[in-house]
Amino acid sequence: MAFLSSRRRRSRLAPELDDEDLGKLMKNLVATTRTSAIAMTDMCVAQMSRLLEQEPDDWDRRAHRMGVLAEFLAGSRLPSSWATREPRNANALVLYAWSEVVRAGSRGGLEDAAGVIDSCLRAATLTPEDPTPWVVVLSAARLERWEQPQVFGVWNEVLARDRWNRQAYLTMLGYLAPEEAGSRMQVLEFVDALRAHMPANAPCAATELTAQVFQYHSVLDRGGFEALVARNHWSLTSGARALDHVAHTWVQPGFLRHARACADLNLLAYALMAADRRHEARAAFEALGGIVTPWPWQAGGDPLTGFEQAQRRVPQ
Repeated sequence: MAFLSSRRRRSRLAPELDDEDLGKLMKNLVATTRTSAIAMTDMCVAQMSRLLEQEPDDWDRRAHRMGVLAEFLAGSRLPSSWATREPRNANALVLYAWSEVVRAGSRGGLEDAAGVIDSCLRAATLTPEDPTPWVVVLSAARLERWEQPQVFGVWNEVLARDRWNRQAYLTMLGYLAPEEAGSRMQVLEFVDALRAHMPANAPCAATELTAQVFQYHSVLDRGGFEALVARNHWSLTSGARALDHVAHTWVQPGFLRHARACADLNLLAYALMAADRRHEARAAFEALGGIVTPWPWQAGGDPLTGFEQAQRRVPQ
């Protein structure tokens, strides 16, 4: 039991991943989001402003921080209060819009889609070089099931500012899925085009492996015999190729340098274990240092439990 307890302590859900400054801010926000004190709200806004103004041209880091804060504050009035008080602050406008998109994900749609889009467009006018407002518009367009010509127009706005934007590629991957507005063929074409041009360590490097995990989960969801032999997905050409392409590079120290590298390493560890490539998974688990992301581990239930059970199966 001592072994299990120590393993549990080492594993933790950390939305900020390895971003220590973001983690400190989130701890400071916990108390403030539970009170309506104006002074506390002002302090929170000041802290968020300072963090989001760091490294202003690092779009990858900015999107990570904005997305984590939007998830964390989706049930709070803080984003809307900040945007109302500072209508010409691009950070406030984008955080409000992104938090509304997060809330809409559980409701199936935006309560005020026009207001969200307007906030993003105002932010884009204030900071025309920043792709983040367009990333949020892309997410809103996916939720609202815009037609493909409109969505690709927004997509091009993102790419014109940040060619390898991680969040944008994953959003488009979901939008083009047959369950949404596309088809299996469009997903394959999208991934193939990316693979042909993308640097191996780009922030969007996990797009292909994400597509493979989505497909693997769709097989599991069918149940019956197909679910029993779902592991075979990783021995097929596309699944094996996606893993072979990244299994030995991503785990090298310093190879992945983008803000959500830990999320990609979680994906890699999960896929390697699903493929029964346990020896290769060991390096991914070691690189993570116990940082766990809900997806894809939550596919089997509690993500921490799934992570720890998989980790215990890795040869020592």
